[in-house]
Amino acid sequence: MAVNRGAVVAVGAFAALALAVGAAVSWIGGQGIGPLIPPREKCEATVNGVTVTLDPEQAESAAVIAGIAVRRGLPARAATIALATAYQESGLRNLAHGDRDSLGLFQQRPSQGWGTPAQVQDPHYAAAKFYDALVKIKNYQQLAVTVAADRVQRSAFPNAYADHEDDARVLASALTGQSKGAFSCTVDMPSGAVEPIGANGLTPRAEAVRADLAKTFGGLSTGGYAPGGIRSGHMEGSAHYDGRAVDIFVKPISAANTTRGWALAQYLVAHADRLKIRTIIFSDKIWTAGGRSDSGWRDYDAPDRAGNRDTLRHLDHVHVDVVED
Repeated sequence: MAVNRGAVVAVGAFAALALAVGAAVSWIGGQGIGPLIPPREKCEATVNGVTVTLDPEQAESAAVIAGIAVRRGLPARAATIALATAYQESGLRNLAHGDRDSLGLFQQRPSQGWGTPAQVQDPHYAAAKFYDALVKIKNYQQLAVTVAADRVQRSAFPNAYADHEDDARVLASALTGQSKGAFSCTVDMPSGAVEPIGANGLTPRAEAVRADLAKTFGGLSTGGYAPGGIRSGHMEGSAHYDGRAVDIFVKPISAANTTRGWALAQYLVAHADRLKIRTIIFSDKIWTAGGRSDSGWRDYDAPDRAGNRDTLRHLDHVHVDVVED
């Protein structure tokens, strides 16, 4: 009997494919739930039933704009105006081009005194310069968003800012911490080489997170690390012992400090992909990168051990840790 070798190869390839697909199926309670295909990376803010969806690049930009407002003690209204402006000018993207010499998130023109090309393409600098101009406008908080934005920008299309007001308001409420647990991102679990602990007790990756927070929010009270490393005070297996975790304190516990804590926590979520963040915990809630990130902020069960319950519940500090490999 003749053997069709092509058919054998085809059948073998099909069987191998079936096995590969079968291996990629997750089973819960004996029920297959489909291939383990990572969900699309995206970020969402939901406030009062309204959801705004951003891609990771836009989320990072929006978080910086809101973070600079928090650092300066400006109201969420200022962040709304700034975000609506950046939406219209750049789509919340740090553009290296524009009309004439316009550049960056706000399409600021070096020739008009906004700064050098390099400066206006630095989101932190650009946001700060926008707020510098905004706060000089008398009663800007009482003005319509489009009016306040245009008085800063002097746009050829002043009414266009109004198109983005609703989305900007949702993002501002979430990213300034006014709306708690309202901003989340779906992020694949990042990976990176194992890093040694540095001089201050943090790995380079964890130090990058600490430095990034300081650049956006200014002076912060941080802990959970020390030169030579941490040896006690945390639960077994804690990332603190590996120098991979930072605690950002928001003491004493108060409504204002809880709002600030949520601004910090949700900023970190927005930058989780870039900074290789694994876990963020604050105020009885936890966010983790990877397969559960599309669930957003989940309830956090504090460890049942001796210690200050407010601290164990992370009511007085934001915990953030980075990947280890």
